Amino acid sequence: MSQFHQPLPEATAMPHTRSRHLPPYRGIVAVDAKDFTGYPAIEHGVISRAVPQLLQRAFERAGIEQVWKEQRFPASTGDGYVFGFDPAWMPFVIHPWLHTLQDVLTEFTVHSTGAVRLRFRVSLHIGPLPDSGEEFDGNGTPRNDTHRLLDSRPVKAVLAASNENVTQVAAILSDRCYQDAVAGGYTGRHTDHFIEVPATVEGKQFDQRAWLYVPAPSGNLYDRRILGDRVVEDHEARRGTEDAGEDPHAPGRGAPHHAVTYQAHGGNLNTGTVHGGQRVSTIGTVGGDYVETGGGDHIGTGGGDHIGSVGGDHVATGGGDYIGGNKAGTVHGNQGDTVHGDKYEGRR
Repeated sequence: MSQFHQPLPEATAMPHTRSRHLPPYRGIVAVDAKDFTGYPAIEHGVISRAVPQLLQRAFERAGIEQVWKEQRFPASTGDGYVFGFDPAWMPFVIHPWLHTLQDVLTEFTVHSTGAVRLRFRVSLHIGPLPDSGEEFDGNGTPRNDTHRLLDSRPVKAVLAASNENVTQVAAILSDRCYQDAVAGGYTGRHTDHFIEVPATVEGKQFDQRAWLYVPAPSGNLYDRRILGDRVVEDHEARRGTEDAGEDPHAPGRGAPHHAVTYQAHGGNLNTGTVHGGQRVSTIGTVGGDYVETGGGDHIGTGGGDHIGSVGGDHVATGGGDYIGGNKAGTVHGNQGDTVHGDKYEGRR
């Protein structure tokens, strides 16, 4: 049969036109060697061969060589490597494999006497990908996102900012990977070993929540250039709370303030510091005047003169008087005039 009579490939249905089975879920690991292009071209081939050899050694030493032996749709990227695996192994790939990879790269650097130094960025993700043994298996959005994570600003920056004699591996986990394997409690590493970051890629429309993990940290992991202002501010707020001896996770912490009600019988009201709305009933014994502040904007009295100011911006009295006051902070002593005897004596 001539080349013009070859059967056409079967057409695929357009998205959202009919329901189909999801492809099998796969864990995906992608690795890039830092500064690969900075080495002379004559060394590129040596490094490209060394990358999968070092990965294999780390899997074997970590006791999960099965992941390497059963890898799916493997591919070399020149300065890195990517493959899929059974996602049931993901907790073990996160730990101990990443830590073991750190040790393997440290030994490699020592034995190479500094001629070639390999430091790895690693990204981990989970998602549905075609895996039927065909040539173009493994292509899909989860695979694309894995490479975007690998090229994202936080993982590049944290490896660049760390000490090259200490930190050989910087890993970034997708939020799905983190939630399933780490937050779910299946990984032998506490959640506090992971740092939330906004993963963005320069020049790409990519912005996802992700998690950094550095097996042997060095340098400043809380640099705003790495984590973003929001993440650093959240961390500093938690650290400041801990330094003050307060539990940041205590029940009710961070909850909105509620209205406070005080009663003062036959005397003046001294409130101290009050957060939120304030409600005061029967202040003193001056004819049953009533003062209410619903957040401190308007204070009215039931037919008498105004007694003090409880932090309001606008005060009206029953006689039509208008009083403007400043919002009070901490108040000590009387907040208004103290009246002794008959309030209306002298007006009769």
